[in-house]
Amino acid sequence: MTDKKLNALGQDAAFQLADVNKTRPQFGAVTPRWTARFLDFKGLDSGVYRVNRVVEGDTPLDVLCSQDPSKASIPQGYIEYQTKPREYHLSNISTILNVDTKVSDVYSAPFDQIGEQIALAVESLQERQESQIINNDDYGLLKNVTDSQRIKPRHASGAPTPDDLDELLAKVWKQPSFFLAHPKAIAAFLRECTRRGVPPPTAEINGGVFTLWRGIPLVPTDKLFVDGLKTPTSRAGKTNILLVRTGEHQRGVIGLYQTGLPGAEARGLSVRFRGIDDNGIASYLVSLYCSAAILADDALAVLEEVEVGEYFDYDRSQK
Repeated sequence: MTDKKLNALGQDAAFQLADVNKTRPQFGAVTPRWTARFLDFKGLDSGVYRVNRVVEGDTPLDVLCSQDPSKASIPQGYIEYQTKPREYHLSNISTILNVDTKVSDVYSAPFDQIGEQIALAVESLQERQESQIINNDDYGLLKNVTDSQRIKPRHASGAPTPDDLDELLAKVWKQPSFFLAHPKAIAAFLRECTRRGVPPPTAEINGGVFTLWRGIPLVPTDKLFVDGLKTPTSRAGKTNILLVRTGEHQRGVIGLYQTGLPGAEARGLSVRFRGIDDNGIASYLVSLYCSAAILADDALAVLEEVEVGEYFDYDRSQK
């Protein structure tokens, strides 16, 4: 028995008259960029930030502590400054965006093509900014942790344990702000907590839900690479976990950006129109100026060579 063709309008033809709900362009590589949300930022007028430090021992200046100062001489002296303090210069992340004006003229409803292109370019530069704050060879956090603030996992497997994070807290004990780790490293830490029967609590902070250890949030970022990759293909791999104190008044880590930029679209980011060429191609320069500064050595510590692929065999442990 053969099917009879329906004597009615088909779906393919009807679709030509239908309206279609559309989304804005979805950029799959976009992340929440929690690092920028948790880190304090300072705007610069000149693009240079000088960190003046005091040359000191255990105390900056000898003092007298006595109920009767007349029976002892009051110490004299002064507080020495570094004569060559470190200066942080803003780095520039830029791209040139081209848009065909014929396309933007004809196909800009319901979404403006130029606006959407610029929005995606801004997202891309801000993703790169987060990576540079962590990995830049000059000012990146990983490159600027002092040797005394670097530790290795205590467990032979390299898995991150509660003991390791406690050791980081002992390194950054003056008002620590947040841990920073790849999602796989956080998952590895949670497995160790589960194995030990100490599941950590969670809290809602800055619009997200975060795991807390000793009250300090574990902030995820894929810019702390696993074996050099944001998205590792193997279940195992090595990475790092940072503990950060942020804030200028706390002598912590701060992000830096340029203020007063013409065409400013976001913090330290500007979009400038470069003109239209003979082929009708409109060009835009998208630039972001950023850096980071560590105001004191004990504002930052790192747990190095963390293994993310260690799994506990619960079935075997129960036999």
